Amino acid sequence: MAVTTTVPRWRRRLKEAREIYEGLYIAPYRATIHREYLRQHDAFMLMGFSDLLGVPNPVQFYMLELYPSLIEEFHEWHVRVGMERGPEGGFRCC
Repeated sequence: MAVTTTVPRWRRRLKEAREIYEGLYIAPYRATIHREYLRQHDAFMLMGFSDLLGVPNPVQFYMLELYPSLIEEFHEWHVRVGMERGPEGGFRCC
């Protein structure tokens, strides 16, 4: 007796229905959602690294835990925001 690994018909149709739903309702807004995500991410990065730009950061102590994970994204962020070179402030990025 062989075990078949084919996907049941109902599961395949459910997947097709989901793809149609995403195409009709989600796809037109995908660019808008991504732009809003980038806007909020830029604001978060600005708040997190504001002390490098010369603005006092009142939550700098709490940001210390996040810096190791955010430092990987820092170069992409400052280039996207329009800063040609990273700010001078403790670490080199470019």
